[in-house]
Amino acid sequence: MPPLSFLTTAERLKVKVGGQKIYAGDEFGGARGATGQGRPNGSPRNFMFATGIECSYPKIAGGVRRDQLRECGHYEHWEQDFDLVQGLGIQYLRYGLAFHEICTGPGEYDWARADELMGGLRARGITPILDLMHFGLPDWLGDYQNPELPVHFAAYAGEVARRYSWVRFFTPVNEIYVTARFSGLDGLWNERLRSQRAFITALKHAAAASILACHAIVRERPDAVIVQSESAEFLHDAQAEPREDITLHNKLSCLSMDLLYAHPPDADVYRHIRAHGLRADEYDWFMAGKQPGHQVIGSDYYGRNERIVLPDRTEVGAEDILGWRTLMRRLFERYRHPVMHTETNTFDAERNPAWMWKQWMHVLQLRREGVPVLGFTWYSLTDQIDWDTALAEHNGRVNPVGLYDLARRPRPVEGAYRSLLEQFGQIALAPLGEIFELSGEPASLKVQR
Repeated sequence: MPPLSFLTTAERLKVKVGGQKIYAGDEFGGARGATGQGRPNGSPRNFMFATGIECSYPKIAGGVRRDQLRECGHYEHWEQDFDLVQGLGIQYLRYGLAFHEICTGPGEYDWARADELMGGLRARGITPILDLMHFGLPDWLGDYQNPELPVHFAAYAGEVARRYSWVRFFTPVNEIYVTARFSGLDGLWNERLRSQRAFITALKHAAAASILACHAIVRERPDAVIVQSESAEFLHDAQAEPREDITLHNKLSCLSMDLLYAHPPDADVYRHIRAHGLRADEYDWFMAGKQPGHQVIGSDYYGRNERIVLPDRTEVGAEDILGWRTLMRRLFERYRHPVMHTETNTFDAERNPAWMWKQWMHVLQLRREGVPVLGFTWYSLTDQIDWDTALAEHNGRVNPVGLYDLARRPRPVEGAYRSLLEQFGQIALAPLGEIFELSGEPASLKVQR
């Protein structure tokens, strides 16, 4: 018999040793050694294919609340939306509860709508990655300059984890960096301020809220998986002499993760945050220890997140100069946690199928390089409204980013995603990950299903 290395993949799958078939598998590490081809079958050992339902709810000028769950018709069509997710055959859904509506006051909650929605997910066997704060706060909490935010939010997170004890996956605070920048620096959302002090204050409060929420969640669900979703961004400096502010901007885009994972930032970042609102004792608190739970680095990548800053300070698009793969590798090497591609799309419905496949190639290549990529998300299930102005203008303009339009009709990317799932739907969560499976759940967890 010739050496296995000389056999084709098809021949390798037929080799028998001692009467037992040996499945060599492919480079992606298929479930039980198979190629990984085939639609997702619901096995927990499979890679986490996901979509999401857009749920942003910041306040903009005039105190107007932008609630994308309402504007995009989810409250009206939630059953159909969940059926569409189920029809795709994917198990995971990035899903946000309406924090601003549920939490009506300190320790006061209205669960009526949430119970109905969560019941619909559970009845269909959809696994939510439950998003607890998505760019906005209840009216009574004010804005991200409020130092009481972390404590109140942690109490809410604990109540959510207790009430929906069957949920294991959580994103406590979505895109902390973007939340803080748009609220405290760019003047678009919530407090609508424009200063470094307001930006750093909003970021530290949101990061502290996430950390305390993780502790509250893990007290209720010891095996919780925390997917920390953050925006992957980079400014490319088109000037021969690097500009300090652009260098600092790129480093600050990692500040939320530095605080979450107790990673000391560079000296220039430390000087900046100390000068603009982060006290020494607060910094020491963030650096004292890492968060509980099984931590996953979620990274959201849109080509428009990369930009070139020309010598005259104007900016032009720069998608995929670095791309998701390079930006994600940098985060993995910095924090050493498994990673997940948690958002992507373009504003061009006809271009989206090619963009989806391009992002998927980034995922496969990073896995080939040994980085543990656990999941991929097309965001979102349906089209969105007014994200071309970051929700800051109430134009009612539909952004054709969804797998389905707002009439719940499939867009071209839906067919592309189905094709992707047919080819790769059963690849393993991690290559050869079966070796880490346990025969049963430790009795000490005693988690209610």
